[in-house]
Amino acid sequence: MNHKQEFYKTQANSILEKCQKRGMQGHYCETKEEALAYVSSLFSENASISWGGSESIREIGLFDYLKNTSYTLYDRATAKTPEEQKALYAKTVTADYFLMSTNAITLDGQLVNVDGNGNRVACLVSGPEHVIIVAGMNKVVPDVEAGIARVHNMAAPPNAIRLNRQTPCHDFGRCSDCLSADCMCSNTVITRKSNKPGRLIVVLVGEELGY
Repeated sequence: MNHKQEFYKTQANSILEKCQKRGMQGHYCETKEEALAYVSSLFSENASISWGGSESIREIGLFDYLKNTSYTLYDRATAKTPEEQKALYAKTVTADYFLMSTNAITLDGQLVNVDGNGNRVACLVSGPEHVIIVAGMNKVVPDVEAGIARVHNMAAPPNAIRLNRQTPCHDFGRCSDCLSADCMCSNTVITRKSNKPGRLIVVLVGEELGY
């Protein structure tokens, strides 16, 4: 373990202690491979699973893993019409497990998330029985304000490019506090506590994941 890895582990354990006090479960994985093994071990038999858009989940290999299982998957990307999308979302909120990352996590264990349509943060707040949140240590910030700034200037611009959104952050690489039709920063949710202890499972990974 090099010095940076040791620092990540120390910092992550400190953050996860704070998460525990906020009613969230916490676990640290040093690598993407370890994170995949840990998260996949959490699913109960015959589970139903859904997810919000997440490059972090993709990067640890979880989507590829799920394709080769017998779990019931609610994947909104398979919807071909608005009606199918609505029906899939209705199933998503009843899923046993919802997978996502967080846009930022503070040193005192708060989750910072900013969404466009709000489906991801809605499931974080209420609905699915368990929410598994996978985040690389690049998502760690000092406080909520820094977390919001991180979303606007570090996460939103590459996401806008990935999704081909016509926003100022797509064109200029920084937030312009826009109100454009393609704005991805419509809903801001700060999770400071889980009122259902253990429902939120925070998995920190000692690598850079996502945006």
